[in-house]
Amino acid sequence: MAGGFRQFLLRGNVVDMAVGVVIGAAFATLVSGFTKDLLTPSIAAIFKQPDFSKFSFTINNSKFLYGDFVNAIISFLIVAAVVYYFVVVPMNALVARAKKEPPADPTTRQCPECLSEIPIQAKRCAHCTSAIA
Repeated sequence: MAGGFRQFLLRGNVVDMAVGVVIGAAFATLVSGFTKDLLTPSIAAIFKQPDFSKFSFTINNSKFLYGDFVNAIISFLIVAAVVYYFVVVPMNALVARAKKEPPADPTTRQCPECLSEIPIQAKRCAHCTSAIA
């Protein structure tokens, strides 16, 4: 039982997936920092507020920080765009290129006399009985 688990863990695709998750988490942290520290303060400067993430409203003494939520939405959109344009689009192109099969060799040709389709190996046309060179 333990041997099967070890074999499962050491398969290449599991290790690749683990590396992808770690790099994805690091990238998400990077994008979150970019959004929180650079992008949304620029947006906040347009609205003349010192910190965009502090935007909030209060209902019945409950404070709703919609600025942080907007930060999260912007971070998600950036990550989704990067994944789409740098992973999904290239993979779709590779799959489409791999599926493209070369055209099959022709098995028929036209008779020069009657223009009917005849096998490439034919020496006489089955339709007009003319000799084919």
